[in-house]
Amino acid sequence: MEITKKNIDDLNAVVTLKITKDDYAGNVEKTLDNYRKSANIPGFRKGAVPMSLVKKQYGKAVLLEEVNKLIQEKLNGFLQEEKIDLLGNPLPKADLDIDWDADDFQFEFELGLAPTFDVDLSAKNSITQYKIVADEKMIDDQVRRIRKQFGKLISQNEITEDADVTGVFLNEDKGIENRTTISLDIFKDKKTSKSFIGKKVGDIVSLQTKGLFDDDHKLMDYLKVSHDDVHGLDVTVDFKIEEITTSELAELNQDLFDKLFGPGVISSEKELKAKIKEDAEKQFATSSDQKFLNDVTDFLLKNTKFDLPSAFLKKWIQTAGENPMTPEEAEAEYNKSESGLRYQLIEGKIMTDNNLQLTFDELKAYTSNIIKRQMAQFGQMNPTDQDVEGIVARVLSNQDEAKRLSEQVMSEKMLNLFKEKVKAKTKEVQYEAFVKELYGE
Repeated sequence: MEITKKNIDDLNAVVTLKITKDDYAGNVEKTLDNYRKSANIPGFRKGAVPMSLVKKQYGKAVLLEEVNKLIQEKLNGFLQEEKIDLLGNPLPKADLDIDWDADDFQFEFELGLAPTFDVDLSAKNSITQYKIVADEKMIDDQVRRIRKQFGKLISQNEITEDADVTGVFLNEDKGIENRTTISLDIFKDKKTSKSFIGKKVGDIVSLQTKGLFDDDHKLMDYLKVSHDDVHGLDVTVDFKIEEITTSELAELNQDLFDKLFGPGVISSEKELKAKIKEDAEKQFATSSDQKFLNDVTDFLLKNTKFDLPSAFLKKWIQTAGENPMTPEEAEAEYNKSESGLRYQLIEGKIMTDNNLQLTFDELKAYTSNIIKRQMAQFGQMNPTDQDVEGIVARVLSNQDEAKRLSEQVMSEKMLNLFKEKVKAKTKEVQYEAFVKELYGE
């Protein structure tokens, strides 16, 4: 057999396989002989069917099967040996007219080649890495919420300024129906807050959504409206009052501190505020990291230039799925997936250039930490190593879970690499300012 590759351009090539009778004849004869031994043909004893009859009945099908096996084996071997970096799978040329009555055959396969490019992580950019801080007002508000949560709940007949009100936001046209508990200080306008004073269970307060809160995104929390719908939303919602309560605030004493964080962890209001600040900023760091990762991804997609074998990929997409696509469907699918493919190539290049690898021990350690955190949430603070290892083994035996966790570990590795290599400016902001930056407002 002779296999050759011809480059059409930097992104496309054709592999030609020339197969002679000597390459396949032995396997064809062997397979037909096995057919002859087991064939049940009327008029002949089993195993005594003439080979000429077997060839007439099965010869062409066996020839096709053995030649196709040979093509797959030799083509895959050639691609691996030559270390050809492909996009998609080889496509047999559709316009070849194969004469299956001949002794020798020639097959051609189109290849889509991965592009060659460089990724410059240190390039000049406008990326900002945010450090989100918990300000004093946020911390004081959290302290008050904690004291209310652990305080004594007292039912009231009517709403007062410091009351908590449970009820349902309703707007039939917009499909809004969300039960929630509010305090009167959530509203942007004091006039809105005062409209609740003196109201009783069963009363309905009508509100305009436009300007209801100091940040429209709060509509997502209180009304369960999607982010796409909150901006400029200007409708009337009814708030039907179901329950009115107030709280006798819990004292800031050791008993409360121990309930919150365990015996002896903190022992003063100052330490409580420091702990709240620390925990909040840990949570904020996750949001900051995700935005940084997204911004770096966008930057790399916009600034890492390379071409793709688009015509080949569209042709390949037509035949890659269970059901063949029309050219128009393949075009739409390609346009939808092109950005993802580009970043997949960029990410692979970064991993290769920086020798980013994932070991099974790293995956096990990462999974183990997740399991321990989950167990701690249910009060299992000190599980045995044997218990944890057993759960980890079960989790990683699931291929989908193992893949998902592997992607999380690699995402962390990429994030740490970006923090090290990408020249970003650092900006300290409060959480509300970060939300505005996040949504471009």
